[in-house]
Amino acid sequence: MSNRGRAGLIVLAVAVVAVAFIALRPTDSSDKADDPADRATNTTATEPADEAGGPEPTATAESAPPPPQEITLRDGVPQGGVKRIVVTKGDVVRLQVRTNEAGDDIHLHGYDIEKKAAAGAPANFRFKADIEGVFEIESHTAEDAGREPLIARLVVEPS
Repeated sequence: MSNRGRAGLIVLAVAVVAVAFIALRPTDSSDKADDPADRATNTTATEPADEAGGPEPTATAESAPPPPQEITLRDGVPQGGVKRIVVTKGDVVRLQVRTNEAGDDIHLHGYDIEKKAAAGAPANFRFKADIEGVFEIESHTAEDAGREPLIARLVVEPS
C-alpha cells in the first residue's frame, strides 16, 4: 500500500472515531426528559422522588451553613439563662460565646474543647457532633470566681 493509501486510511479512521464520539457522547437531561427510562437513570440515590415523581431539591455546596448558636455572657452570667442546644449526631456544631470580660476560658466537656473569649473577641467553636449525650459548656472564669460555671448544655441525639 502506498503512503497516500495509508494516509487516506488514517484520515478515514480519525473521521470514524470523531463521528462515533459525537454520536455516543452523553446528552444533558433536557434532551431526554420525555423518555421515562432515561429519566430513571438520571435520578441518583441522593435525590429521593417526591410525591409527584420528580426528584426533591437537595442542598448544594453553595448553600450557606446555619449561623452559629450564640451565647452571651455578662459578668460571667449567660444572658437568657443556661442555653440548651440540641443537635443530631453527625451534625456540624457551630457555637459563638461572647463575653464582656477581659478574658475567659470556655470549656465544652466530653469533647474536651476549650477556647478563649474576651470582650470583642468571641470564642468560636466548630466541630462534628460524633458523640451522643448531654455535655456541659462552662466558663472557667465564673468557676474561679465562685460563680455558677454552667452556661449551656449541648444535647447530641442519635441520628
